[in-house]
Amino acid sequence: MSSFYDELIPGLASKCWQVHKFGGTSVADANCFLQVAHIIEDQLDINNDVLGPNAKNLAVVVSAMGGKPKVTDLLLEAVRHASMREHDKVDEQLDIVLSKHSECLKILFHKEYAEQERLIKIIKGGLNDIRDILKTVSLMKWQAERISEVVSGFGELWSTQILTALLRMRSNQRLVEKFGSDSISNIVKALTTTSHIHHNYVFLDARRVITIDEDAIKDGAVVWHVSEEKFMEIFKEEEAKLGDARDSILCHFIITGYVAINTDGVAVTLKRDGSDYSAAIMGKILRANSISIWTDVDGVLSADPRRVPLANVLPEVSYDEAMELAYFGAKVIHPKTMQPALSCDPQIPIYIRNTFNMRSPGTRIFTNATTTKQNEKVVCGFSSVEGMALVNVEGTGMVGIRGVDKRIFRVLEYHDVNVALISQAISEHSVTFATSEDQAELAKSVIEEEFRRELKLGHVSSVDIRAPVSIIAAVGDGMVDTTGVAGRFFSSLGGAEINVLAIAQGSSERNISTVVWSSDSTRALRAVHAAFNLSNMTARVGIIGMSEVGISLLRLLEAERDALKSNFDLDIQVCMVCPERGSEEIFSLNNDTESGTQSLTIGAITRVTEDLDETTKTTFADEEQVAVVSKGGLGLCFDTLFRKECTIHAIFDCTNDEASGRYHAGWLRAGIDVITANNRGLSGPKHQREDIKEAEKSNGKQSGVYLRETVVAGGLPIISTLRSLLHSGDKIRRIDGIFTVVKSYVMFRISPPPNVAACSQFDVTSSNGVFEGDMKTSSTAFVGEACSFSQAVREAVHLGLTEDNPALDLNNEYAARVLMALARELGMDEDNETELIKMSSDVLVDIDDNLDFLDLPPYIDEQVQKRVDAANAKGCVLRSIASIDVKSKSVQIRISEVPNHHAFAVSPPGCSCVRFFTRRHERYPLIIQGPSAGADSTASALLAELLQRTRGISTPRSLALIRRGSSGAFLHNKHSNSMNGNNGIL
Repeated sequence: MSSFYDELIPGLASKCWQVHKFGGTSVADANCFLQVAHIIEDQLDINNDVLGPNAKNLAVVVSAMGGKPKVTDLLLEAVRHASMREHDKVDEQLDIVLSKHSECLKILFHKEYAEQERLIKIIKGGLNDIRDILKTVSLMKWQAERISEVVSGFGELWSTQILTALLRMRSNQRLVEKFGSDSISNIVKALTTTSHIHHNYVFLDARRVITIDEDAIKDGAVVWHVSEEKFMEIFKEEEAKLGDARDSILCHFIITGYVAINTDGVAVTLKRDGSDYSAAIMGKILRANSISIWTDVDGVLSADPRRVPLANVLPEVSYDEAMELAYFGAKVIHPKTMQPALSCDPQIPIYIRNTFNMRSPGTRIFTNATTTKQNEKVVCGFSSVEGMALVNVEGTGMVGIRGVDKRIFRVLEYHDVNVALISQAISEHSVTFATSEDQAELAKSVIEEEFRRELKLGHVSSVDIRAPVSIIAAVGDGMVDTTGVAGRFFSSLGGAEINVLAIAQGSSERNISTVVWSSDSTRALRAVHAAFNLSNMTARVGIIGMSEVGISLLRLLEAERDALKSNFDLDIQVCMVCPERGSEEIFSLNNDTESGTQSLTIGAITRVTEDLDETTKTTFADEEQVAVVSKGGLGLCFDTLFRKECTIHAIFDCTNDEASGRYHAGWLRAGIDVITANNRGLSGPKHQREDIKEAEKSNGKQSGVYLRETVVAGGLPIISTLRSLLHSGDKIRRIDGIFTVVKSYVMFRISPPPNVAACSQFDVTSSNGVFEGDMKTSSTAFVGEACSFSQAVREAVHLGLTEDNPALDLNNEYAARVLMALARELGMDEDNETELIKMSSDVLVDIDDNLDFLDLPPYIDEQVQKRVDAANAKGCVLRSIASIDVKSKSVQIRISEVPNHHAFAVSPPGCSCVRFFTRRHERYPLIIQGPSAGADSTASALLAELLQRTRGISTPRSLALIRRGSSGAFLHNKHSNSMNGNNGIL
């Protein structure tokens, strides 16, 4: 490799070359040119004026000025108007070109009038040449491709000369400042006698170097040996011009992008993404250490940020990954740009960097990437192709018949129909392919013509089109020899309720492509992007009821949002809050857009509440403009919350309201998960319960999920335990226990077991200080000391344990509703109603709903005390026990005299204690005990329900990704399961 250079010019092989290409957006105006100059000087470490071993030579490739409008577009429009003899419009387009460059030059060279005039003269001369060319176009009324190429290339000539002049001016200004002389001869003399270095910027028209053989392939092929020889001659000429100062001057070439010359000496262009290709060609000619493509993005993104707002910059991708992403429309780099870098020896890394964020490291494109090294990074990104159609050719006569596929694709090729994807089952009953939507009808008609005989005989039954559809592609070198990738990919689509229309994967395993309806494509991209941990899955949630539980939940979601993103790859956005039952107001996000990341908080809601004092406004100043108030109440919840592009929607019902319970079925049918602490949905009228059941399965996977763990005992895992027992084949015989926190507290206070203090002291001693419960409800009340019924009720009310109306707890209404929720899980709710359970149950004492529960009459205490004393005489305490007996089908609530040392007797006040009698737990029941009250506990349980629901969607880690050939991973997993008592069976 080096011998060629050594023969041509010995000094070149030892130089360190870097190639930098700046696209149209990077040179859109004067400020952009200044930024580019700053980047180039930063790359050269311009402030270090001593020539050292790290000195580098740059080749800078420049596109035409971009912005709106782009210069290249203006020039091509001028050609088009000329072919139509629209002379006024031709002049208009060219005047805009001149104005765009003139404005830029006035700013860049406002103190260098002569240089400004020189460049303006060059541009005007070029425009005059263009006008002469367009006269021929107008005369012939012919928009020849060759003429378009010549004209469109002028933009690069102008922008490159502007940048060269700007860099020279800045470099000369630094020399004058350094040596204090305006005389170039004096400066050159100083350079030859000192170790200071100077940077010489040379304008180079790429048409003097890059030579294309247009007959080689459709888009032309670089004639490498000719191009290399031409550059070497130019380099020697420039080195010779430096004379004695050559060792103190670094020569940098500012090169036109996009344009080239063919083997006949005729000006041509490098077509689409030609400037990028120019940079890669120069990189190979120079054997550069790197090629940097400077654009307006921070690098290669894992997905389109307009559709996946949480798409992130990939630090590195391989050449193959970049090619796959580029084909599927990702804003990366054209595949042909990588060919020179790939074919060079050694291969040249390509960097995608942001002109306007120069400190960002960007993306490195090289031979391999992190996806080949990390199991969790097997996929580097996702892309989609929109505006596609699926054409399906189907028929029983196609099975086993050779030549069918050949005929299909031969006729498509003949009519220039481009096929993007092919899918065929092994039965050969059908062939499906994807093409652009605008070619679908043509494809169908030519196939029907080709198979007209088979269609008539019924051997081919149909040629169908499905449109519009999108192709979703997962790309990554790490997928090769890695099991579980396809499983995770399609599981995430299934979890997001996306219907897959076709699937294709090549044997290289670098790409998995699937076809979905275009209406689902954004949601599909977000689902798969999150499934491979490239971003967080977004869950849009609403909260109904700003009770203590609702407020606690809102605070919890705000506090844990960042941790949930980090640990669960889940971003929970609170998009809607309905403050209280019967409220017509609803709080929603002020800027609720597809790419929005805001979430409602206590501060945001407080900020839009009327009549705030100035102190409160100042406290929540950062939350201004986050929330807005709308009218509509519960009926507006769906419209406010639902976004089709989002995978997860959930409503937390934190009320105890019958009205919100009536909405549960409708939300489920609409695909919104309902996470409820409100048991009135499951314990309401029979038609309502049946409606909820039907809604859960009415639309299959499209229906929402009804999550109801907290309706029974707050944060305790009662329903999940019941389901686990049933799903594992156990038989439930009986469930009983203390379910309501009010009954637990009141009964314990009026009838405490003996030696409570001893139990408390043991827990303090044995837990090494972890147990902090002093068994006190206040500074004066100790729960081990019995109190009157009225005092116990007052304490429960002050502690916030009761419903709005304490009678609902004391008259068994709440307990009856809990039993109805359990009965539903056991299939025993058909013949039961809340009111029937309540009417047939025991109460400690009859209490009128209209009584003042903070001042109960003495006779109630007297009645209760008689029952307490009777139980004490038997060595028992009173407890309210709710039970479901499966065999007898009885559902009841009883006031029972429980032995002092029974589990129900010693269950602490405010705690639930639930027993499961099953076939496996026959001798000793399975007991779940713990605090079921408290807003924080219930809020945590509600959040846990959402996390459990989203785990399989957002991060299906259960689908392990294992490199084939790595038996150690399998053995480790198997060993871990055995150690956990699973014996490898989940």
